[in-house]
Amino acid sequence: MLYGYQAHGGCKALLKSNGEVLYCQKSKEVESLEALFAEGNFYGRIRSNNFVYRWEREDTEHDNHAIAGIGASVVFDSAIYKEFYMRLGLYGSQAFFDAQSDPVARLKAGKDLLSRYDYVNSGSRSMGVVGQAYIGYGGIGDSEILLGRQLVESFYTRSNDTKMIPNTFDGLTLHLNGAIKGIFGYLAKQKLRDHTSSHSVLAYGDSSCDSHLFPQWSQNDDSAMHRGLTCSALRAAGKPTDAPLIIGELKGKPTETLKVGAAFYSVPELLSQAMGEAEYTLHFDGFTLTPGLRYIRQFDNGAGAVGGASYTGDTTGYEDPDSLEGGMIGARVVAKTPLYKLNLAYTHVFDEADLVTPWRGFPTAGYTRSMGIYNWRANTKSYRLEVVKNYAANALYIDPLVQLSILYIDADDKKAGYHMSDEVYYYAGVVKNLSSVPSFQWRVRVGYGDILDGDGDDYLDGRFELNYLF
Repeated sequence: MLYGYQAHGGCKALLKSNGEVLYCQKSKEVESLEALFAEGNFYGRIRSNNFVYRWEREDTEHDNHAIAGIGASVVFDSAIYKEFYMRLGLYGSQAFFDAQSDPVARLKAGKDLLSRYDYVNSGSRSMGVVGQAYIGYGGIGDSEILLGRQLVESFYTRSNDTKMIPNTFDGLTLHLNGAIKGIFGYLAKQKLRDHTSSHSVLAYGDSSCDSHLFPQWSQNDDSAMHRGLTCSALRAAGKPTDAPLIIGELKGKPTETLKVGAAFYSVPELLSQAMGEAEYTLHFDGFTLTPGLRYIRQFDNGAGAVGGASYTGDTTGYEDPDSLEGGMIGARVVAKTPLYKLNLAYTHVFDEADLVTPWRGFPTAGYTRSMGIYNWRANTKSYRLEVVKNYAANALYIDPLVQLSILYIDADDKKAGYHMSDEVYYYAGVVKNLSSVPSFQWRVRVGYGDILDGDGDDYLDGRFELNYLF
């Protein structure tokens, strides 16, 4: 069964460092529809998330703030009847912050504890959503088909459940679980982590699609969303505002030492991307060394003429301001011992257009992506050194998982808008399960951004999270 189970130490569920949940109870195969539900498994989760954001200097554009939230979720996995099964997941969140001193529009990472759109229109600081609701069928060899609202873990799409409610999609997916792993999907709608209803996958809200306050928060308002692809601009150009996201990804090991992967996405009439990656592992006495390469090519199928080459809307310094043709190259070397992993990586986004991937799958992930960083704008070069202790703990971190990294971002000074400053970013994170209560996990993450191009723009991003799975 997809996202299936992983038997481990008596835990009912485990939480990976990236927020993905591993379920530890295998679904039963039953002989009746009644048993399909009666023999299912329930998974519960209680969580707390707390965020502190501090700027070197406060002014009209920079607001020091703190926000906290509590949440809970219940996921039901049915049994399996004639290869059919279902999953239903209900999620809730309640945010706590001082709206007078910390306006909701200036909340940074903690904004996902509530729906800003619901707050400004109804005053609600809580969310209650159906996060998962799908039917699965596994009677086609090593493959499975899912239909409905689901978590879609692929190169371009992620649940990214590091706040309170996961990023989900409404659609149809095919999963290949054999020697070649893969996923193909037709995703009609998305529901970001701070939304209570589904919305377009690639349209930025404005008054053309929503008549309420702050319509920019009604559609895809992800931090990496292209702000120029508004509902009104798309309609004026004869483009759809409800185009689907079509994805595909394949992974395989042609040899014991070589891993290859490829992925693509397409939003018809607007934009598409393709990615290829290869890794080759060299084995030594007591450690391995794995060099890897990643190449991405972005194809403009009409979106550039609508929104421009920059996802901020400011095309200053772009050679072709009306084209979203672009690409990226990445290289890394990963050294591993049984306890430690060292990752030295480089990425270069070509001096063409910004990369557009607002579905929580990050093009620099695994290479130069660090918490809270968006380093895939045009002509951006990034260099990162990461050290991880206890990386192979298999989601049960009795011995703490420790992550440390330093990232240097060399942005294009000729271009304007946010995410276009030279920066040194320092990151430290710890994830720990209690030895006495393995289902209880805490994690602390801290990032410090030293902005090299500005005066007073340095910032501290601190996060503390508690999770109890039962």
